[in-house]
Amino acid sequence: MLIQSRNDPSPSAAHERVYRTLRLRIMHGDLLPGQSLTLRGIGKEYDVSMTPVREAMRRLVAEGALSLSSSGRVSTPELSNERIEELAAIRALLEPELSSRALPRAHIALIERLESINEQIDQVIARSDAVGYIRTNLEFHRTLYLRAQAPAMLALAETVWLQLGPTMRKLYGRLRRTESPRNHRLILSALKAGDEPGLRLAVRSDVTSGLRMLKQ
Repeated sequence: MLIQSRNDPSPSAAHERVYRTLRLRIMHGDLLPGQSLTLRGIGKEYDVSMTPVREAMRRLVAEGALSLSSSGRVSTPELSNERIEELAAIRALLEPELSSRALPRAHIALIERLESINEQIDQVIARSDAVGYIRTNLEFHRTLYLRAQAPAMLALAETVWLQLGPTMRKLYGRLRRTESPRNHRLILSALKAGDEPGLRLAVRSDVTSGLRMLKQ
């Protein structure tokens, strides 16, 4: 994947593109827990100098998407049970609130869009595509939460998704899904009915039930 040539006169553009591309890869579980990253390796992969890679990694470490050891090794995080519980609790607080704020703006076009994404989830499940599953699952949630018109709250939720990305990839292997998540169907039913308590419950169950499996 070509992000920015080494000869490109705009290093800030190179940094931003490497940052955003790596951020999405981590969020979508393209990288496994504990996977090491090197400046040289990322620079070669994206055909950029090490300066923009170093800045991109610095930002991702600050966001909790990457871990930096005392020896200088950079890797995706391997989350403890306590950390998983903490992040699941944050999701359980933030995302039902986002869905509740979105409910008054849940017009038919939004519901149809969510149904379409759910069909895509079925397709990636049929292909056993772990990264595709995580990506479309997050797209389902983000599409709904955008209607909340609460950008600061959504940004916090995305930071949690980012920290959980590699762990969600690990979780996918345990779920062995054969169909789209049941809670997604409950979310859609609650949206159609204007059922706020049902919507909050379905969202809370959806964002926490899977993560509990990682602690078993």
